[in-house]
Formats: sequence, C-alpha cells, structure tokens
Amino acid sequence: MVNVSIARRYARALLDVSSEGGRVDAIAEQLSSIADVFAKNAELADVLENPAYTRGQRAHVVEGVMKLVPGLEPALANTLRLLVDRNRQGYIGDIARVFRDMADARAGRVRGNVTTAAPLSADVLAQLRDTLQKLTQRNVVLQTHVDPSLLGGVSAQVGSILYDGSLRTQLEELRRELKQH
Repeated sequence: MVNVSIARRYARALLDVSSEGGRVDAIAEQLSSIADVFAKNAELADVLENPAYTRGQRAHVVEGVMKLVPGLEPALANTLRLLVDRNRQGYIGDIARVFRDMADARAGRVRGNVTTAAPLSADVLAQLRDTLQKLTQRNVVLQTHVDPSLLGGVSAQVGSILYDGSLRTQLEELRRELKQH
C-alpha cells in the first residue's frame, strides 16, 4: 500500500512537530522500530490492513505495539492514534521511511550500505566513513553487510552512487577484457 503523497504529508507534519522539540532523531528511531514490528509480524500487519478488523481492534493493536517502545514520544503516539482514527495505519512503514529520509536531508546526512567479504574492524569502518564523507561532502551513516561471495574488497553504496572495489567485480572486469582480446 504505497501512496507517497499520504506518507509525505504525515511525515512532514510529524517532522515539523518533532523539530520544535528537538526530538527528530528520537522519533525517527522509535517510528522505525514500530514499523519494523509490523513489517516482521504478518499477523499484526494483517490487523492493520484487513478491513474485517474494526477501528477499535486496530487501535488496540497499535496501542499494544506503542507500549513496547520505552519512553515513546508523545508526538509520535498522537500521530499513530491519528493514523488509526483516519484509517491510515497501513502507511506506518511508508511514513517511517519518508520521515527518516526527510530527517536525514534536514540534518545533512546521507545513508549508505557497505558490503564486505568479512566483517570490518571499527577502525577500518571509521576510515571508510571518513573517506565517503569527503567524497560526498555530507555526513554518512553506514550500515554494514557481509557477503562472502565478494571474495575481498569493499562495495559501498551512498545515496544513488555505488563505489565498487570488490574483488569479484575486478575479476569479472578482467574476464570481460580477456574475452574481447
């Protein structure tokens, strides 16, 4: 159920309210946690999206999930209740993604994914983050993934740009080059 304009409207309103209190990052983290609960539990997601459930049943489920988050921000709690009241609870995941993207843009951050053949040490990850920050001229928040099929090296995607220094890619390029000759 993706309607970006609806998700953007609620995310922007929540961002404006959370900016006033300086709680943007806390709300982004809490909202992502709540969206993950629904994304990872098919039964809970069914309650949100299945019209056979009443508004009261949906509200009860959302209230239960909100209790799982310690110190839930009041602005977020009010937004989630409003979503249930307006039958927009199925957009929680989309709102969480749009909110995080808006919060990152406002803070001058960009998210990136780093894939390596083996886990990176904290020092190497910090050096990689610094290098990517210099290349992008933005604060980079990295998520790491391990993929043994890379054989070696690093593949990093920051925003829409892919920096691929993996051994697998280098071997594939060498193979293509050898086939042409």
